[in-house]
Amino acid sequence: MSDPIKNGKEELKDFAGGWIQERKGTDAPGFLKFVTPIISLGGASYLVFQMYGDVHHATRGPFVEQFNKVSQTSPVFMYVVAGMVFIYAVIVSVFAFQKPHKD
Repeated sequence: MSDPIKNGKEELKDFAGGWIQERKGTDAPGFLKFVTPIISLGGASYLVFQMYGDVHHATRGPFVEQFNKVSQTSPVFMYVVAGMVFIYAVIVSVFAFQKPHKD
């Protein structure tokens, strides 16, 4: 790996017109690599488990059931959205765990 400091200055890459900078040759922190798919899959599982609302709650349950009857919820749509979140989690995980490219 080359020395990131040349002539007393660090080599920095600019992104977004200079709003974001990073040192050349650095990688994302490990906890960010592991947290991203966990949060995405947590969101997808929340969509699936809470698809019909909190119908088993002691005080809100009857109201949620009445709302579901009136609103005609679409489980197919919710499964499609959860599937898209799952695909997003897979793509981001593959991208995050790849070896960083060299510039």
